[in-house]
Amino acid sequence: MSVVIAIIASSAVALVVVSLYALLSEKKQQEDLTKKVRRFSAKEEAEGGQEGTALPKQPVARLFVHVAQYLGNLVKPTKKEEISLVQKRFLMAGIRTRGAMITFFGAKVVCAMCLSLGFVVAMVFFPLQIPALIAIAVVILFALAGFYLPNLWLSLKISRRQEQFLRGFPDALDLLAVSVEAGMGLDAAIKRVGEEMRISNKVLSEEFGLLNLEMRAGKQRTDALRSMADRTGLEEMRRWVAMLIQTEKFGTSIGQALRVHSDSLRTRRTQQVEELAAKLPVKLLFPTIFFIFPTLFLVILGPAAIRVYRMFH
Repeated sequence: MSVVIAIIASSAVALVVVSLYALLSEKKQQEDLTKKVRRFSAKEEAEGGQEGTALPKQPVARLFVHVAQYLGNLVKPTKKEEISLVQKRFLMAGIRTRGAMITFFGAKVVCAMCLSLGFVVAMVFFPLQIPALIAIAVVILFALAGFYLPNLWLSLKISRRQEQFLRGFPDALDLLAVSVEAGMGLDAAIKRVGEEMRISNKVLSEEFGLLNLEMRAGKQRTDALRSMADRTGLEEMRRWVAMLIQTEKFGTSIGQALRVHSDSLRTRRTQQVEELAAKLPVKLLFPTIFFIFPTLFLVILGPAAIRVYRMFH
């Protein structure tokens, strides 16, 4: 237990020192930032506040963000390949705020420290007969779990965003086909789809709006479409982009190609639902055998077993 108490003391002192240093440095940076912000107009200040990383109002949450940002500057990757990979995952999750990557890596360190310290504190208040080596191994495992917990959160956020995008993508293709067949250009149709899908599917509206902004900024349509496919990280989007590029290259009908692609997406979605429905009985077999059947046997055969016991005794 002496080793565990030493770990508690050193971790607590390190956490307090880092928190105080982060608060002091944040106060100094805030004073410098206030002097710079006064030089800008109110409109630019509002736009900058929306683009930057918004700080929460709660003191505990603000302290967590400050500590995470300070630790993130210490542990953030230095290789360009790792930075580009993390930034790509943030784009797939729809996170485009400044300083998000630094806060993310700082949150990994904070979660690792909190989980390991939580286990150590639980051991102190609820003393258990655990050997020192096993306790240290469990602390290390909790630290690793906390370090990879933000990765799990980011993966879940990406999967939810992709699912929401795919839910409205066939409808967006139908609307895009109707707009093109009505005489609109492809660029104007993309802008119209982004505006019309703003209420029903916010994720899809944001991606189409960003695609429209990239094309208006002078980026070629093929490059903007490929960037959109990279931001979503979906195979369906890559197929759609390849279809549009081939259609534009060979001069075929864009409206007909869009309708065929939307029908294929709906067919693929139906097949996926049928596949999940076919797997459902197999997945329900083990819960039925181990949880439902014993309860039914207990309810049905229990009274009969009690009567037989009373009859023979």
